[in-house]
Amino acid sequence: MTTTTKSSCPPAPDDHRGQAPAMPTDLTDWRGWVDYGLAWSNASHSAVDWIASSPIASAATFPLRFTAYQEDTPGPRWKALYDATWGAYSSWYASQGLSERPSLAECRQRLLDHMPELVPVWEQLVRLTDNDTVAARLLSMWRMPSFACGCSQAVIAGSDPLLVRNYDYDLNLFEGVIASTNWSGHRKVIGTSDLLWGLLDGMNEDGLVASLTFGGRPDVGDGFGIPLVIRYLLETCADVDAAVSALRRIPVSQSYNVTLADTSGAHATVFVTPGEPIEVSDLTVATNHRLDVVERPEHARRLGSLPRQQHLNRLLDEDTPRHRLVDAFLQEPLRADQYTAGFGTLYTAAYRPSAGAVTYRWPGETWVRTFDDVDDHREVTLVGR
Repeated sequence: MTTTTKSSCPPAPDDHRGQAPAMPTDLTDWRGWVDYGLAWSNASHSAVDWIASSPIASAATFPLRFTAYQEDTPGPRWKALYDATWGAYSSWYASQGLSERPSLAECRQRLLDHMPELVPVWEQLVRLTDNDTVAARLLSMWRMPSFACGCSQAVIAGSDPLLVRNYDYDLNLFEGVIASTNWSGHRKVIGTSDLLWGLLDGMNEDGLVASLTFGGRPDVGDGFGIPLVIRYLLETCADVDAAVSALRRIPVSQSYNVTLADTSGAHATVFVTPGEPIEVSDLTVATNHRLDVVERPEHARRLGSLPRQQHLNRLLDEDTPRHRLVDAFLQEPLRADQYTAGFGTLYTAAYRPSAGAVTYRWPGETWVRTFDDVDDHREVTLVGR
């Protein structure tokens, strides 16, 4: 798995001072990666400004390791992920002071209030941390430190739906883990791990698939980190209607577009934001603004959000064959390559819930995973600048 300093995407403060943090030169220097993650968290310069102003460099290669594990109930595989990443995660979680984070009692109560079905698994995970109270608070994902990211996703609905997404992020702040689990005991789930047990995207064996993109607003409020919400949808919902109903009642801490599809032919893209009712649409494309409304033009411009959305809409309007649609995610304008600026496409994932398979793609590399595949890994070389 990749060295991780914090999960999801670097926060983007509003002022514009300072320079982008320098990445450690030693890939095994855990302390260096922790410091790097904290620099992203605390720097007084917008991440998207660094992306926009970073000089064009010659092409370079960036190694990335992906690890896939299959574990029905939390055990040694999950514990290995925790042991490898906890020092860095805990530093990120405490970067603004632990007093800024909610108490353990509050975290437990919010889980009981909003996602009680996950509480038994949360308690199992906490036991695996030797009952670390800070870990328990982080794993609840209630009122986390803020973060935001850039991604693209599109869905072809129907009885054999296809959901394709790019995840654009700093490769050094990414777990690089694909988790296949059966934590509920009656519904298998596979997806891309984030924050130790949350998911960036995934599907369940009932035929529901879900994926997220940042929604473009800077709002931060009381709520859960979206990776745990994606986990909850896949653990507890069999179809799009059930998932939309769950999103109506679960508070989220930041703004996101959540794309859903199932094997009944239903689909939806839902905008969630703190303190407001959700917006449900039939859009088949989502990038990094609210559904199809650009509310922060400068931010959207820096991330290329609207051109990516328009490009995907054209591909779908032209009835682009499925394999060519997936291929398009490996090329500009959908693929980002500014890895040294912390904004590069780390993977393309193509979910086919009717087949129970997800295909991870990189230029020149393909990896298919199913619910029951044994543990495996891939060494990927990303090319960018």
